[in-house]
Amino acid sequence: MGGPSLTTRDNVFDWDAASYDTLPLPHEEWGRRVVAQLDLEPGDRALDAGCGTGRDAALVLERHPEIHLTCLDASPSMLAAARDRLGERAAYLQATLGMPLPAVPPFDAVMSVAAFHWVPDHVALFATLAEAMRPGAQLVSDCGGAGQLRIVNAAIADVTGQEVDPWEFADATTTRSRLVRAGFEPQRVELRPDLLRLDDPALLERYLATVILGGYLRGMPSTAEQVRFVREVRLAMAEPVIDYIRLEVVARRAMRHQTRATLADAAARFGHTTGGVDLPTPRRDDVADVPTFS
Repeated sequence: MGGPSLTTRDNVFDWDAASYDTLPLPHEEWGRRVVAQLDLEPGDRALDAGCGTGRDAALVLERHPEIHLTCLDASPSMLAAARDRLGERAAYLQATLGMPLPAVPPFDAVMSVAAFHWVPDHVALFATLAEAMRPGAQLVSDCGGAGQLRIVNAAIADVTGQEVDPWEFADATTTRSRLVRAGFEPQRVELRPDLLRLDDPALLERYLATVILGGYLRGMPSTAEQVRFVREVRLAMAEPVIDYIRLEVVARRAMRHQTRATLADAAARFGHTTGGVDLPTPRRDDVADVPTFS
């Protein structure tokens, strides 16, 4: 039985983009649900926040070919895969969600599929996204929500002897509050169960290694140790089920909201200040609806 497919560079775990795209990902349906809710017009500027291999970006460009799309991801291999898939149809930005973004024109829409739960601070996440969006811009996202991966987490605890959870699986009430604080008007914030059963042990191990266990594997010094850990987690699972619970969000950037203070608070959480960051300014046709930042 073959082991999971992993990629390391100088003992630093990175996403294996090639393996990721070969897996039976429920992410494809999650992406279709997100793209179907986007309200885009020709010429709009959109951001795919945590674009991965560009699968969802390709779908949105198929439906809205006249938009200007920027694909953002922290993983170099994922961005390279997205660039291979999309070519010059999109712009590309390597950046970490939750940190202040480089100076860019404000976006008319932000979409995200299966990315936000990797960001430990959702207050900072929503604040930095709001700062990069024009007033009235749309946010449509999918990520892991409260209760997700209980089977996997129990198996990890059995293997490690520790109750450690590297993800931010937020509930709907907390998320709605965080959105409002960051300057969004929530329209829909809901949890939706979506279970995935993988009875093939080899496929389950590949899935665990490539999609779920990266936060644990990146701290392991050798591939052999990573493979052993993935197998032990698989054997400890009560059943071969990835118990996904999706947190789905549709919101609008408020027409009048001062996000600068919220962003400064978020940046301070990471030991940064906004003093040296060039933040985007509103589009000229939005000036009447934007307050003066102090």
